[in-house]
Amino acid sequence: EVQLVESGGGLVQAGGSLTLSCTTSGLEVGDYAMAWFRQAQGKEREGIACISWSGTYTDYSHSVKGRFTIARDDAKNTLLMQMNSLKPEDTAMYYCAAYYNYGGSCTMGRNAYRYWGQGTHVTVSS
Repeated sequence: EVQLVESGGGLVQAGGSLTLSCTTSGLEVGDYAMAWFRQAQGKEREGIACISWSGTYTDYSHSVKGRFTIARDDAKNTLLMQMNSLKPEDTAMYYCAAYYNYGGSCTMGRNAYRYWGQGTHVTVSS
């Protein structure tokens, strides 16, 4: 049974930092591309960062590039995202996701992702 569990969300002031974690079980992590998505109130879910099975390819949305860093720690079956220079517009539910992909890249298209966590909320105050 596949489970993804996010943690690390909370309340932070603008300009601050958070690290989100996604602990996986039931996945052979090295066989899956993974991603972080977010969904603000009244908005559609958007992909913000993805990482290939090997960890050597990453992609970011323009809104977070240069501020967020995605990484995977396969030894701990964990997906991470370091979030720096947070802005109020980063306020959202953040979800991790995974899909089988042994290729060299990843996608931020949500329809590709088979497995999803329940989310962790991030609030960035002004």
